[in-house]
Amino acid sequence: MGQRVGEWVRMRPVLWAACSQLLPQGAGLCAPKPALTTLVTTLVTTSHHSLRPPAPLATSSSSPSAFAAFLRPLVPGSRAPTRWSSRFNVPPSALLVARPVGVCSMMRLPLQASAEGLDAAFVGVPLDTGTSNRPGARFGPRQIRAESAMVRRCNGSTGAAPFDSLRVADIGDVNVNLYNLPDSCRLIRESYQGIVASGCVPLTLGGDHTITYPILQALAAKHGPVALVHVDAHTDTGDTALGEKIYHGSTFRRCVEEGLLDCGRVVQIGIRGSSYDPDPNKYCREQGFRVVPAEECWMKSLEPLMREVRAQMGDKPMYISFDIDGLDPAYAPGTGTPEIAGLTPAQALEIIRGCRGLNIVGCDLVEVAPMYDASGNTALLGANLLFEMLCVLPGVKTL
Repeated sequence: MGQRVGEWVRMRPVLWAACSQLLPQGAGLCAPKPALTTLVTTLVTTSHHSLRPPAPLATSSSSPSAFAAFLRPLVPGSRAPTRWSSRFNVPPSALLVARPVGVCSMMRLPLQASAEGLDAAFVGVPLDTGTSNRPGARFGPRQIRAESAMVRRCNGSTGAAPFDSLRVADIGDVNVNLYNLPDSCRLIRESYQGIVASGCVPLTLGGDHTITYPILQALAAKHGPVALVHVDAHTDTGDTALGEKIYHGSTFRRCVEEGLLDCGRVVQIGIRGSSYDPDPNKYCREQGFRVVPAEECWMKSLEPLMREVRAQMGDKPMYISFDIDGLDPAYAPGTGTPEIAGLTPAQALEIIRGCRGLNIVGCDLVEVAPMYDASGNTALLGANLLFEMLCVLPGVKTL
């Protein structure tokens, strides 16, 4: 018992300092302490970059041996292969750092306060005020990050090596206003204007599909009208609901009205479900969208479709928006508006991998509502699809 107490006493400074990093600067008792902040920064940076334990560090209230044990390799004397050396941020290997260890971030990447200096960034938008059925997507970013601990460094199927090509980090969440949807849209738009201005490509963890509207406002302000690959069970081109013009079912109508989309280069894949109108896709066709119903995808590979999509997109700036309900609820039950007879995970991979070579300026994965899937598989799917999006960004090389 005395030995256990001793270990706890030695680990307290590390745990206390780690917790202090999760709160705003100056937040009461967890206000940063310079020595401990330096300690945790060194531990996290070393574990994410070199993936080997740092040299022991000591403070006035700690023992060096405690820190050495904190990140000790599983096999005494083992070293990470030299190919893990990188000037980029690299997800830690579970062979060296246990998956439950550390602050929960996307793929256990370093947390960064802004997008400055990054080529791509994962950012959460925990908003579900625009949902029309089951709420809960506000918890999507947190659960996707938790499940992303299973995602590794390289794409073994395509050979893509994003972490040997781009500098990537998790820059946290947009501080949305849960009580005011228009104000949340403003906050999201302003946050993404800063991300885009830094030259960083945002990969967004939603949140309901309302969030894509202010994101595209920020992107179009820089790039002009963007092309769109939209995977979803619904077109999200409704006009109003309960008298409101902003909700997750009106996103792309608002985008059309504001000139944010290059309508001749919009493709919507996986559309299905009952409707209020006998021709629910009429508006989309009138705008020039290509609508691919789920029935046209059943029991077939989507590689031929994606060859056509690549030709349609050309070299113009384009955006990928992936609603998890585009997948069949047998695979992704954790969502707010599920529709039967959807796409398979394999088809989702074909769609995203089919975007390789396009001028992608942003991506999102939305509508994960974790409480409707106790297995965690919906969020796990979301994490893997975000990784696949990262793998097809411009500049990612293959090994």
